[in-house]
Amino acid sequence: MKRMILVALVAASLATATRTVAAQERDIVTTREMDRINWMEFRDAVPSKITTVLLPTGTLEPHGVINNGADNSAPLAIARTVARRTNAMIAPTLPYGITGSMEAYPGAFQISESAYRPFVKQILEGLAKNGFRNIIIVNGHGGGQTAVLQSVAAEVAAERRVRTLVINWWSLAADDTKEVFGEDGGHAGWNETAFIQAIDPTLEHPERYTGPEMTTPYPVPGTWAAVPFPSSIGLYQKGQGFPKFDKAKADLYYKRVTDRVADLINEIVRKWDAAGL
Repeated sequence: MKRMILVALVAASLATATRTVAAQERDIVTTREMDRINWMEFRDAVPSKITTVLLPTGTLEPHGVINNGADNSAPLAIARTVARRTNAMIAPTLPYGITGSMEAYPGAFQISESAYRPFVKQILEGLAKNGFRNIIIVNGHGGGQTAVLQSVAAEVAAERRVRTLVINWWSLAADDTKEVFGEDGGHAGWNETAFIQAIDPTLEHPERYTGPEMTTPYPVPGTWAAVPFPSSIGLYQKGQGFPKFDKAKADLYYKRVTDRVADLINEIVRKWDAAGL
C-alpha cells in the first residue's frame, strides 16, 4: 500500500511539474508570425500586449557555397529566435532588394531604389497603422540597401510618430565574428557561411568550395571597382574569412549573434520608454 501511495505521489508531482513547465512555455499568442496569426487574435494582442514588430529584409544574390537567399534566411531566423524574448511579432520577410554589383549572377534579383524606397515606406506605414509602436528592421543585406532602409525608417518615425530601429546583424556582430573565429569575415565568408550552417546545414555545400580562388578581398575605397564583382565570396580583410565548416563554432556564433540582437532591441526599447519618446 505504501508503495502504491508513493508511486501516486510521484506521479502527481510529475504531472504538476509538467503543467508548470507547459504554462511557462505557453506564449501569449499562438504564433508570432503575422502571416500565420488569425485577425481576431491579432486584434486582441496588438497593441494591448505587443507593441513591437520585426521586419526581416534581404535580397537574392550569390553567396559562395550557401543559398542565394542567405540574406533572407538569416534575418528571418534571427527574428524567429528573438521574437518572444523581445515580445515582438514578425512581419513577412521582404525578400527582394537592392542587390548591386552581384546582380549578374544566376538567380540574383535587382530592385531599383526608385521602386524599393516607396515600397518599403508603405510597408512600414502599414505596420504603424496596425498599431505597432516599435518597428525593428532586421536587415540581412548590405550595400546601398542599408542607407535606403535607414533613410526610410527615419522618415516613417518622424511622420507617423513611431520608433524605428534598423539592425545590420553582421556589422552588429563584428566583434563576435573575431572572437568566435579568430579573424574577420566577409560576404559569404566564414561568418555568414557558419550562420547559415547553424540555421539549416542543408543550405550549405562545402563540396562546391574549391578554395581561395573563389574569393576576392574587397578593395580599398577609391582603388578599383568591378561590376559584376569577380567573386561571390568577398573578404573584409585580405587573407581572412575563408569559409570553413565547423558546426560547433557555427552554433556558438548563431547564439552570440541572436543574443546580441535581442539585447540591443530590448535596450533600445527600454531607453525609448524611459525617455518618454
